[in-house]
Amino acid sequence: MADSSVKRDDTYLPPSAPPTNHGHTTAAWFTTIVVVLGAAVAGVAMCFALVWLVIVGAVIVVAGLVGGKLLSVAGHGQPAAAGRGASRS
Repeated sequence: MADSSVKRDDTYLPPSAPPTNHGHTTAAWFTTIVVVLGAAVAGVAMCFALVWLVIVGAVIVVAGLVGGKLLSVAGHGQPAAAGRGASRS
């Protein structure tokens, strides 16, 4: 005969994750677009062996990184407390 007693495991669900926007901010979009454009310029320049244009592409990439950081500091980026171990009550 089968054992009719059933053992129940207590299950505990973790607290739900806070809503996120996955970085869809002005700073993130600006950084991504400018860095991709700079990389494309540098890549095309490498195909045609144009060293000066590779340097221009690298400068565009650096400008995108700096511009994105400045936008983030100016308040157009991800909020500081989001997803960084902020205490949840």
